[in-house]
Amino acid sequence: MSLIKLLKKKNKKVLFTTPSHSQCLYIYKQLKSLYKSDISETEAHNPTEALCKAQQHAAKIYKTNYTYFLTNGSTSGILAALMTCVNNGEKVLICRESHPCHLNGVQLAGGIPIFYDAEINENWGIQMAASPAEIEKYLKAYDIKALVITSPTYEGIVSDVEKIKKLCEAYNTYLIVDEAHGALYPFTERLPQSSIKIADFTVQSLHKTAGGLNPTALLHSNCNLDPQKALNKINTTSPSYPLLASIEANINYLNSWRCKRKLNLLIDELESLREECDNCEFFGDDITKIIVKIPDYTGEELSEILYEKYNIEDEKTNTKSTMLLCGLGTDPKKIKKLKKALLEL
Repeated sequence: MSLIKLLKKKNKKVLFTTPSHSQCLYIYKQLKSLYKSDISETEAHNPTEALCKAQQHAAKIYKTNYTYFLTNGSTSGILAALMTCVNNGEKVLICRESHPCHLNGVQLAGGIPIFYDAEINENWGIQMAASPAEIEKYLKAYDIKALVITSPTYEGIVSDVEKIKKLCEAYNTYLIVDEAHGALYPFTERLPQSSIKIADFTVQSLHKTAGGLNPTALLHSNCNLDPQKALNKINTTSPSYPLLASIEANINYLNSWRCKRKLNLLIDELESLREECDNCEFFGDDITKIIVKIPDYTGEELSEILYEKYNIEDEKTNTKSTMLLCGLGTDPKKIKKLKKALLEL
């Protein structure tokens, strides 16, 4: 039985167990359905087996050795991946400008961090892809047990993961890819290639672009190392089964024809935006991240005008450009409104 079906099933046992709201006390009425499906590892429910089967089914969809559901964001996946393949005193290569969890994971594993610097595109004010040539310098100079790269970056810049993986194989180094912003990649050829079939470990955030609830995510292992023991060390022993069930439903949706149709419509709208707004400059490998700038405006000025005049809030801005994030929940009407605003400017 799947988690989704399990949470719908009515339980006939009288429970004197956690959670103490017992699926019938709805303190916060707006989340009544959440309370009704919030269960624990009782014999009456036995959700552990259902979760195991759901994760095995997900691994088949993604064609990985292991796929684990995460309810503490991609952060927990990065921590677990590092704790799985790095031992005390071993060196790990990470980008100095990377997400804090990369360094935290190295420290939790007892590793020694070695830093490389990211290239910054001065014209756009954003971090560029990891350079294979730069990475190889460090692999030659140090005995690196694991490398962590971010691909795509926050702004959707994608690294040559295949080339980097070959370098890692040559130097007997594990490759961990933080693909938090690329959860849609495995489900369409119109977006960049996913790392899940290339890297040893790949982490994806369903909540960033793939329609998931905060902070749902996935950890994929494409090698023979199982990160379950590491996850047991950092995860709570009282997991949220409603969130875990939402991950199962999310993956089933991503793997459906409905999602493919929605993705194609989204990408069509974004391509139209780029074509019609010829007064703007666009940048990046991932069209769902609208990195834009307009002559005579700084990034901050564009961001402020969009917010104050057009009621449009961007995801991130800098002195050079503005980035607006799109995902499965981005309605075509929103893109048309943005298009109208950009053309007026």
